[in-house]
Amino acid sequence: MKSKFLIFGIGVLGIAAIGVAAFFLASREEASLAQVNTESIDLLPARSQEKVVEAESKDTAFEKVKEPPITECGNFECFEKHYQNMVQNQTVAVAFLDLKVRYDENVTVRSLCHPLVHVIGRAAAQKYPDIAQAYTAGDHFCWSGYYHGVMEGILRDVAPADLPQVISGICDSIPGKATYSFYYYNCVHGLGHGVMYVTQNELFEALELCDSIDGQWEKESCYGGVFMENVITDFENHFTKYLKPQEPLYPCTAVPEKNKHVCYLMQTSYVLKQNGYNFADAFEQCSGVTGENHQITCYQSIGRDASGSTVSDAQRTKAYCMLGKDLSQQTHCAIGAVKDFISYFHSDTQAKQLCNAFSADIQNVCLDTAASYYRSFQ
Repeated sequence: MKSKFLIFGIGVLGIAAIGVAAFFLASREEASLAQVNTESIDLLPARSQEKVVEAESKDTAFEKVKEPPITECGNFECFEKHYQNMVQNQTVAVAFLDLKVRYDENVTVRSLCHPLVHVIGRAAAQKYPDIAQAYTAGDHFCWSGYYHGVMEGILRDVAPADLPQVISGICDSIPGKATYSFYYYNCVHGLGHGVMYVTQNELFEALELCDSIDGQWEKESCYGGVFMENVITDFENHFTKYLKPQEPLYPCTAVPEKNKHVCYLMQTSYVLKQNGYNFADAFEQCSGVTGENHQITCYQSIGRDASGSTVSDAQRTKAYCMLGKDLSQQTHCAIGAVKDFISYFHSDTQAKQLCNAFSADIQNVCLDTAASYYRSFQ
């Protein structure tokens, strides 16, 4: 098994939220297993917005970028300075090329990939103060963290008293607002990361700031950024008082009801870190969550992490999901996992392979979920 930090890197964000089109959030009414709503598209944060590919095969600015010299780094602080300097003195494209070259070869880079693209985004915000220009220069690689970092950088210098007014319309210039485009989602979701950054990880204050945004979908997307940032912070060796090793499901147990769904959708990455990636124990903890809806969300979050921790290997993901103690746990784990497969591969081919690995009672729900979820990519 890969190191704990590597598993987080490909599984959390398996949270890196915190998939290429995993940005539709639908409310879920109380339902029994027989009433699973496979049309509901949840804001499941998946591991990678696009797979690592050779630079010359990408139809982007990378085609014209000479491969940068490799600087040896062994920790986050070194890489942080490295990419800050690269964006400032060269370009965002060069920074991403450097990161992609390292990704396949360096365990540390893979485990820190999402936080590092946050760094590139914050540096880009200084170079391109116009949000639309900064977004145009970016890349979705590693859970779209670049766009989250841009928002952090843009909000950094806003006075706290001005934040509600500023964030209410800050994403209006991003293309696709009317159609809820992926770029627009990354902007409003990035606001959640940004308000956590400027409030110094004051989670409850950040959630209230998200309420300054018009639109329920926008609010939910922003909440997702807040909870995602809270979990990421722990893996960046930065302190947050809103994670408790002795109570791994906190803060989901303490936030207002309107925030719980999105919180539980993120939190199992922290649960698994704390229990040594014991998936059976994670199911047990989720089964103790108050409210059937939130239990279901928690099981689906485990599914995302099952996919993430195996690099979307069908048999190993199935094995983790089958550690659920009953059909409901196993089925909802499969639902979360198959969404992550689609987000990771940008295809339903591997997702169908995953579904077909399960017995018929899980397989049918899994395939229905895959079909409806994949349509959101079209």
